[in-house]
Amino acid sequence: MTARAAIVTVSYNSEDVLPAFLASTTAASGRQVEVVVADNDSAHPAVLRAVVEGAGARFLELGENRGYGAAANAAVATLDTDVSWVLVSNPDVVLEPGALDRMIATAADDATIGAVGPRLLEPNGEVYPSARLVPSLRTGLGHALFANIWPRNPWTRRYRQDDDHDGQRDAGWLSGACLLVRRDVYDRLGGFDERYFMYFEDVDLGWRIGRAGYRNVYEPRAAATHVGGTATQGASERMRRAHHESAYRFLAGKYSAWWLLPLRVVLRAALIVRARSTHTR
Repeated sequence: MTARAAIVTVSYNSEDVLPAFLASTTAASGRQVEVVVADNDSAHPAVLRAVVEGAGARFLELGENRGYGAAANAAVATLDTDVSWVLVSNPDVVLEPGALDRMIATAADDATIGAVGPRLLEPNGEVYPSARLVPSLRTGLGHALFANIWPRNPWTRRYRQDDDHDGQRDAGWLSGACLLVRRDVYDRLGGFDERYFMYFEDVDLGWRIGRAGYRNVYEPRAAATHVGGTATQGASERMRRAHHESAYRFLAGKYSAWWLLPLRVVLRAALIVRARSTHTR
């Protein structure tokens, strides 16, 4: 494990959660790792800069809200060319000791592995289904229509891979809340698709990694806790709308043939209905 690694996160009024995240990065690897925080036009950038630089990380002030994927791309673009591994993480994540080294070791064992995701835990210790299938029109429609009224429906269970959290396995995509990517693969694919302002940029990236011939691998021996924060509180309706707009963008782009138009119309209607509910998992 001689290749350099870096950690990138995106902040937006994240001063409540950044200290814990930054503190956890120091124990996530046994070697020195550069940490970059790209800021999406937070209300108090000077406060965030002091927190970030006080923890020995680098603060990248973007001056505008570019969205999650675009901000992550901007941070990765500032890394030295000899950085071979990039961990992209939400700022409201706490990495367990050794998590980064464990993910790198997994990927380094197999050159076909393009990305690795850890076991992602909720604050109560419940495992979040962070390694899922790439959604199809069938699973997308079933999940959109029934996830909130019939949580254990077969389409949602298949899409979320709910019963498969204990062993290392391949996935269609890995949650961008905490995701290790080979730098050369990330660069070759152009990073996150910046048309996604938020949500589904990780689904799209995982899909493209797979199409490029690489594997997305879930590694439960590495773990992180998604603790949540206050930056997105009070914006649930807007965020649900953004989530479902991004879901439609992805599936409509994946299934763009003209003869699939009726299914796309049904999908759009199902997502509008689901956007009015309270869950986007």
